[in-house]
Amino acid sequence: MRLPLPRTAIFPGRYLQAPDATDLLPDLAAGLGGKTMAFAGGTAMREIIPRLERGFARTGAAFQAEQANAECTDHEIDRLASRVRDAGCEVVMAIGGGKALDTGKAVAYAAGTRVIIVPTIASTDAPCSAVAVVYTEEGMFKRYISLPRNPDLVVVDTAVIARAPVRFLIAGMGDALSTWIEADACRQACAPNLAGGVSTLAAYALARLCYDTILEFGVAACVACREKIVTPAFERVVEANTLLSGLGFESAGLSSAHSVHNGLTVLPETHAYYHGEKVAFGSLTALFLADRSRALIDEVYAFCESAGLPTTLSQLGVSSPTDDELRKVASVACVEGETIYNEPSAITPERVFHCLRMADAYGRERLRSISKSV
Repeated sequence: MRLPLPRTAIFPGRYLQAPDATDLLPDLAAGLGGKTMAFAGGTAMREIIPRLERGFARTGAAFQAEQANAECTDHEIDRLASRVRDAGCEVVMAIGGGKALDTGKAVAYAAGTRVIIVPTIASTDAPCSAVAVVYTEEGMFKRYISLPRNPDLVVVDTAVIARAPVRFLIAGMGDALSTWIEADACRQACAPNLAGGVSTLAAYALARLCYDTILEFGVAACVACREKIVTPAFERVVEANTLLSGLGFESAGLSSAHSVHNGLTVLPETHAYYHGEKVAFGSLTALFLADRSRALIDEVYAFCESAGLPTTLSQLGVSSPTDDELRKVASVACVEGETIYNEPSAITPERVFHCLRMADAYGRERLRSISKSV
């Protein structure tokens, strides 16, 4: 007898968000273990690591840092895991954007250590999850790694994030935008979540709160970020991009928006665009794939237009896509095992191709109407 999937949800060990939260990291790391090794991108190596070195020197705890490569690849994970094992570290600290954080989570798992996640931008929902996305050296999606547990600690310094370019925050809203759209599809289909069950009421409610928060406060948060200030609206959107979206996608489920993102990565022109920007267009495609109401479709397009998220393929660098190119995107989005099959309706590459075309055409038509009205 086959038992029904349990309702289940998973969460990071602890989440902490505040201006200047970086200064708390040395003491927080001491509570998790001994020697800490931090991996950071170029900007974080220059701006965050010196601050941490002073803090760890104050506590007397062992600390070292190394720059990580831009892509989360199998080679980079193996390289850094070897460094952690050779140094005898007990805690890995990953600092940076989504790919750097995914690399750190995968390295900690491979090396058998605790992990602290420190996002320096609010561009994805990667920080809180037990998932790492692995890419090829060329930046194409390769596979997901399902980790046995969520990060031990997530520390979000909103003063740091406010100093980052606003495009990162906007991309994070694009990723967060998909959370409820995909969760609702999974709810309708009784599809599994990434935690190995089906959504709890709590996870679905968090997914909806994520959507409502970015629609209400997203534009104001962008203004604050451009001014490099931390306001209540900015704090709300950072939490939505990071915590609510992370909990929502993982414990309520993924469907077509992220599969379309994965398909779009086969087009080299999209590699200059961020994960959340491509996911946003995946959400627009998902609305047509699920035959959503005109009111919801217009609500989502209007938000993307006001926030600066792409609503056409040309805004992702694909100015004149051929049918063959879009059929390739659709084919990759529909490979076996993709989350697109969590949609409540039948999925075929041909249906996805048509919805990609429709999402682009609808976006272009709305932009023409806006241009005429100005």
